[in-house]
Amino acid sequence: MKKEEEKYINPLTDFGFKKLFGTEPNKDLLIDFLNEIIPNRKIKDLNYSTNEHFGKLEIDRKAIFDLYCIGEKGERFIVEMQKAKQNYFKDRSVFYSSFPIQEQAQKGDWDYKLEPVYSIGILDFKFDEHKEDQDLLHVIELKNQKCEVFYDKLKFIYIELPKFKKKASELKTRFDKWLYVFTHLQKLKDIPKELQERVFKKLFEVAEIAGFSEGERKEYEESLKN
Repeated sequence: MKKEEEKYINPLTDFGFKKLFGTEPNKDLLIDFLNEIIPNRKIKDLNYSTNEHFGKLEIDRKAIFDLYCIGEKGERFIVEMQKAKQNYFKDRSVFYSSFPIQEQAQKGDWDYKLEPVYSIGILDFKFDEHKEDQDLLHVIELKNQKCEVFYDKLKFIYIELPKFKKKASELKTRFDKWLYVFTHLQKLKDIPKELQERVFKKLFEVAEIAGFSEGERKEYEESLKN
C-alpha cells in the first residue's frame, strides 16, 4: 500500500524548521514561540543575523547555529533544533553561547556592559540524566551557592519534545499548543479547532507542502533523507 502523502511539512527537519521560523516574512512565528518560553521578557521585534561565527584563533572551531537573531534591545537569541541525541550537547550549547558574548566587545574605552544572551534548544530526545524527570522545559542560569541568581543575562533553555504527550483536546496553554505543533504538524490533515488562532493559521499556511516551489520540494525531500 502506498504511503499517504503528508500535507504539512515536518518542522523537525532542517529545511522545515528554517522554512517556518528562519525567514523575515515569518519572524512573527518565531517571536510568538520565544515569548512563550523566555521568562520575564516580551520580544516585540528581532532581526536575523548570520548563523556562522568564527573564533579569533585558527584553533577555534567554527560555530554554526540553526537560527541567530538580535532583538530590538540588543539581546541575542540562538535557536537550535536538534533531532538526534548528541554527546556533549550541553557543552556545545555553552560553547556556542560564547560567540554572541564575544561579538559584543567594543574597541577603545568599553565598560564591558553586555546584552542578554539566550541559547534555546528544541530537542527531539531526552537527556539521559533527566529521563525520569517529568519536566520537559528546562531554564538554566548562573546561580551562587545559595541558589540565588548570580548573573541573569545568560540563559539556557531546553525543551525535551518526547516528553510531551498531550492530545489536541488537552491543550490548555499557548506553550502546549506550540509543542503540539512541533510534535504533530506533519501528521495532521487540517488545523485542529484548538489551534484556530491567527499565528497558527499562518503557520499551517506556510507549512502546506502543496504551496512549495519545485526547488523547495526537492530541498525538503533531501532534508527528510538527511
